[in-house]
Amino acid sequence: MAEGKIKTILISQPRPVTEKSPYFELADKHNLKIDFRSFIHVEPINAQEFRQDRISIMEHTAVILTSKYAVNHFFRMCEEMRVTVPDSMKYFCISESVAFYLQHHIVYRKRKIFVGKVRFADLIEMIKKHKQEKFLLPCSNLLKPTIPESLEAAKINYTKAVMYKTVCSDLSDLAEVKYDMLVFFSPSGIESLLKNFPDFTQGTTKIAAFGPTTISAVEEAGFRCDVNAPHPKAPSMSMAIEQYILV
Repeated sequence: MAEGKIKTILISQPRPVTEKSPYFELADKHNLKIDFRSFIHVEPINAQEFRQDRISIMEHTAVILTSKYAVNHFFRMCEEMRVTVPDSMKYFCISESVAFYLQHHIVYRKRKIFVGKVRFADLIEMIKKHKQEKFLLPCSNLLKPTIPESLEAAKINYTKAVMYKTVCSDLSDLAEVKYDMLVFFSPSGIESLLKNFPDFTQGTTKIAAFGPTTISAVEEAGFRCDVNAPHPKAPSMSMAIEQYILV
């Protein structure tokens, strides 16, 4: 694939908040037009709907937080249900950034907070040391199956609490727009593409996919995956795209 063949790229994620993003560097270096558009978005599940699951937040002594979304929606749900979270509640956060984000909702120094190293496999080791706790897992309707599988394998007493949902965004304004490459990071992105454009045919459009589940979703939809990441030579998507256009 000659470098000149790829000129326009659509990244199916929100525009990066920092100007130091590798995608901006890639665009400048190779004279590319790179646009960003989230193919999916998160919507809250209201308290009335949540009550149907008959989950009592106050029956739990610890919360497992796997994202900033989980943090926001846990405290939103508590507020909607008029639940006052006790100071004794323990928080198990998947990463430092999620733990730090807790400060938007609690007085940090007064709480018991445990921090993982980004991978859930690391956090589960910490959770195992506190098996006496009853854990609440705020999550979306598209929770990674490896998370409950890990908790069940470790015989952790936990409750899955769906507090928000991931839904397809309206992309109708893109109907007449053509890109040389579409970049996806989750199976939900592929689902959104098919929902918005059921007659989409790939043709010469290149599709890039990040992660094995996304790659599988591309192929199961009957499309061709031209670029994939991560792999040893390209741990990031921006690197994989650059390597592809330079071949």
